[in-house]
Order: sequence, then C-alpha cells, then structure tokens
Amino acid sequence: MSDPLPAVPSSVPPLVIVDGANVVGSRPDGWWRDRRGAAERLRDRLAGEGLPGHPGPVEIVLVVEGAARGVASVPGVRVESAPGSGDDRIVELAAASAGRARLVVTADRELRRRVTELGAEVTGPRTVWG
Repeated sequence: MSDPLPAVPSSVPPLVIVDGANVVGSRPDGWWRDRRGAAERLRDRLAGEGLPGHPGPVEIVLVVEGAARGVASVPGVRVESAPGSGDDRIVELAAASAGRARLVVTADRELRRRVTELGAEVTGPRTVWG
C-alpha cells in the first residue's frame, strides 16, 4: 500500500526524495558489487516509471552517497551526490522545500523520524520496487 501525497497547488509538483542507498540495499540482487551501477539502474527505473502509485507530475530527487557519488541526472530524475551522509542531505532537501508536499522514500527509521518532524510524508522501498 502506498502512502498518499498531500494535496498541493497544481503549479507546484510534490517533491519525491529517494534514499538511494537504502532503496538499492533493500533488494539482495548483488548491488554491493557495483554500487554506482545499482544507483544508475534505480535512477533509470524512476525516470522510466516514475513512482508507482503516485501519478505525476512529481519532481524526483535521488540522493546517492559513497561509491555511487557522481551518478548523473537524467530527464525526470535529479541526482544529488551527498558530500557526506546521504541522510543529512535528504534532511536538508526536505527542510529547504518546506511549504510543498514532500515524500521521502526510505526504510531507515532514524531518517523517517527526522523528515516527518519536518512535515514530510514517508514511504518504504516497496513503493519503488512494487
């Protein structure tokens, strides 16, 4: 079951922030052998399918860290390479976008707590993988 996005004016699409490391790590498909490639596959899935259960328009930001830094943005998905902690970058993005609907995709409990305190909605990696 997908979490609903709050209603916002049609001129400002909801912001979907994806915790790349957490979502990639939720599937034991060998991602640890090629973290950058796994992040690129996630980016491409999001660009092609959007966020299942959440019809657009939405603005999707994929936050990557560590070995996945440097993955390029593509039409439909902006990629943010966290200079340090990906969680901290996600919190910064959620805080900077206060006043608009925000949905953070992660299973990380501490990150969930931090972004919900900022008024963001949260859903888990299954939202991406179906």
